[in-house]
Amino acid sequence: MSPKATVLPVECREIQLSSRPIGRPTSENFRLTASMLPDLQDGQVLVRNQFMSVDPYMRGRMNDVKSYSAPFRLDAALDGGAVGEVIASRSDAHKVGDVVVHQLGWRELAVVDAAATTPVPSGLAPTSAFLGALGMTGLTAYAGLLKVAEFKEGDVVFVSGAAGAVGSMVGQIAKASGASKVIGSAGSADKVARLLELGFDAAFNYNDGPVLEQLREAAGERGIDVYFDNVGGEHLEAALATLTVGGRVAMCGAIAQYNSTEPPVAPRNLALAIGKQLTLRGFLVGGQRQHAAEFAGKMAGWLADGTIRYDETIVDGLENAPQAFIDLLDGANTGKMLVRL
Repeated sequence: MSPKATVLPVECREIQLSSRPIGRPTSENFRLTASMLPDLQDGQVLVRNQFMSVDPYMRGRMNDVKSYSAPFRLDAALDGGAVGEVIASRSDAHKVGDVVVHQLGWRELAVVDAAATTPVPSGLAPTSAFLGALGMTGLTAYAGLLKVAEFKEGDVVFVSGAAGAVGSMVGQIAKASGASKVIGSAGSADKVARLLELGFDAAFNYNDGPVLEQLREAAGERGIDVYFDNVGGEHLEAALATLTVGGRVAMCGAIAQYNSTEPPVAPRNLALAIGKQLTLRGFLVGGQRQHAAEFAGKMAGWLADGTIRYDETIVDGLENAPQAFIDLLDGANTGKMLVRL
């Protein structure tokens, strides 16, 4: 162990889930507390977290229901993506000073198995980018569009939640890959303006009128070939009506219904998938890791030459992480929502 690690922290602050939300989460569902750190074992590192991610999928884990990811436990720290500096190591894989990505966010310090970390190369981008454009967010966009939706050059692509972390990447990757038109939806005039700055060919505010009407106007007679769905509900219904024969849908998220206490009504036109011979494929980024190396190389190049840009909404302080998460579900972020610790 490094001499610097002789005086190590023995406790850390963390955010626990104190109760399960019903509908929209509130601050009362969370608790800021301190807990004792476990002793560092062979093969482990102690990480001082610099940034943590809050993501829409975390809302589902707050419910006590069986899903693709285990529910958060009550009265225990939440978890999620984080990046930080190794301040003590009992692993040959990492030395003090290394920067790593891991899954023990929602706390200021984390004892992590070295095998469960990903090293961050120095000089490529700010460390926060490895939770966003160069991390799981970017891989979700890349694999979802190019592998799951089987994007082809010349396709017309529609992205919902397009000003969010994943959506903004999807639109730019589509343009970089030869889309003939990229359309995005967002929830404010400022976000729509930002999408146009990022190279989207058309964008609309879904609060300005029915999604179907605005999508049809943006797409024109051609319609759309690919829909990258981050929202579900009315957006998915509109996309089904606008997709061309043989169109493809990558189903990434359904944020419009994450806080709903009633079953969703839309899409009411799912039968269109039959006559149009559509493909609707749900996916998880965990099932796309085989594309990680390809993605990392492509994205590093795109970021370096300015082909792709990314936005971050940064909230300071662990104590503000619950509100950052709540605001994320309300659409307060442009790009990746992060908490700086």
